[in-house]
Amino acid sequence: MQFRIPQALGVALLWLTLLTATIVGQASAQDQSRFQQRMTPLVKAVRDCRLSVVNLRGKKTIADENSAAKTKQVNGMGTGVVIDKRGYILTNYHVVQGVKNIEVTTGDRQKTTARLLAHDPETDLAVLKIEVEQPLPVIAIGTSSDLMLAETVTAVGNAYGYEHTVTVGIISQLGRTVQVNDEQIYRNLIQTDAAINPGNSGGPLLNIYGEMIGINVAVRIGAQGIAFAIPVNDAMKVAAKLIKKLVADDIYHGIATRTIYVNDQPQLVVASVDADSPAAEVGIRKGDRIVEINHSESSHAMHFHSAFVGDVHSDGVKLTVSNRGVQRNVRLKVRQVSSATSSVAWNDIGIKVTNVAPEEMVGMHQNYTRGLRVTDVRPESPAEVEGILAGDIIVAMHGWKTETTENLSFVLNEKLIQERGDFMFYILRDKEPFWGQMRIAERDTLTR
Repeated sequence: MQFRIPQALGVALLWLTLLTATIVGQASAQDQSRFQQRMTPLVKAVRDCRLSVVNLRGKKTIADENSAAKTKQVNGMGTGVVIDKRGYILTNYHVVQGVKNIEVTTGDRQKTTARLLAHDPETDLAVLKIEVEQPLPVIAIGTSSDLMLAETVTAVGNAYGYEHTVTVGIISQLGRTVQVNDEQIYRNLIQTDAAINPGNSGGPLLNIYGEMIGINVAVRIGAQGIAFAIPVNDAMKVAAKLIKKLVADDIYHGIATRTIYVNDQPQLVVASVDADSPAAEVGIRKGDRIVEINHSESSHAMHFHSAFVGDVHSDGVKLTVSNRGVQRNVRLKVRQVSSATSSVAWNDIGIKVTNVAPEEMVGMHQNYTRGLRVTDVRPESPAEVEGILAGDIIVAMHGWKTETTENLSFVLNEKLIQERGDFMFYILRDKEPFWGQMRIAERDTLTR
C-alpha cells in the first residue's frame, strides 16, 4: 500500500524546510561574523608565530651565595626563535650560559636538545642548532626603525616555565640603557609594559602583524610594567656576525653584504666584491640588491651568511640579484679554504686570514706574488680601528712580506714589534695599494 502526502501538507513541509535552512544559515553566518570579529590582528599574530617560537630548559651550575667555595645547580628556562628552517635558533646568551644539556620544546611540542654554536656576551645573544627532520617555520622579521610610542606589542615566551605564554602591552620608550650587573650593560633597548617574566628571555616581541620587532631580554625587578627588549635591527646584525663566524674559516666567496633600510624596510645589498673571487666570476657587482637566496626572500645579512652554513650544494647557492630594476639569477659557489686558514692574529690585531694562491695574485701588484686575505675582522680591534676590511690582502708587515701564516706569526712575535707595540702594514684592496700603522692589542687583556 502506498501513502500519499496531501498537496497542502507537502507545501507546508517544503516551506518549513526552507525556513529551517534559512534560520540555520543565518545562525551560521552570525557565528562566522562573531568569529571574524574575535580574530583580531593580535590573535592572528600569535597564531602565525607560534610554531617559530621554542621553549628552552636546562640545569646550570652557579656559585652558592652561602659558600664562596661551593656551587649549586639550578633549573634554567628561556625562549628562542627560529631564524632558519634547518633548526637555527636565536636566544639570549644568559639563558644557555653554563647549561650542558639545552632541552628544546618546539612549537608542535616535539622535544630535542640543542647545541650552542656561537655567542656574543656583550649583546647577550646566542645562536643554537637543533636537528630537525622537517623544515621549521621561521619567525617573521620586522623592523625596529619605525617603532612608535604606545604602539601595541605582544610578548611570547616560556614565562616561569608556562610554555608559549602570551602577554600584551605597548611600547613605553625607546633607546634605553640598562645595567643589570657589573658585567652586563644593554644599550638602545625597547621599553615595554608587556608582562615579561623569568623564562621570557630570548623570546620575540611582536607587532600587530606578527613580525618580530625585538628580543625580550630583561625586566626591572621590583617595578610593575617595566621590561626591555633588544631591537630586532640590532639583533639581526649580531646574528649575522655570529653565523658568519661559523663558516669564516672554511669558505671564501669574495662578497661582503650589508643591510640597509629604505623607507624603514630592510634590504640586503652587496657592499663590495673581491676581484677574481667566486662572486666576481658570476657577475655580482657592488650595489646589487640580493632579493632571494635559494628561492626564499632575503632582507638581512643574516640570511646570506646562513645560506653557507652546513652542507652547501655542489651547484652553489642560488641568488636572485637586482640592480636598477633588472633582476638576474646566479649560482654562487665557494672555495673551501679550511686547511689554509689561520687565526694567529685574531687576538693580537683582530683578523683572521687565509692564504692567497699565486694564480689569484696575477695582475694585482708587480712586487707581490702571494699574500694573506682577511676573512674576518674583530669588532673594535686594532685592525677595525685602522679600517681593515674582509677581503683585503695583506702583503707586508714591518718590512717583511706576509706570504704565509708562518710569516704573519713571525712578524707579530718579533721582539722589536712587541717592545714598540706597533708596526707598518701594506695591503691591496681591489688591486689598489694602501698602507698604515697599527698597534698590537694588550695580550694580557685577551683570552686566547
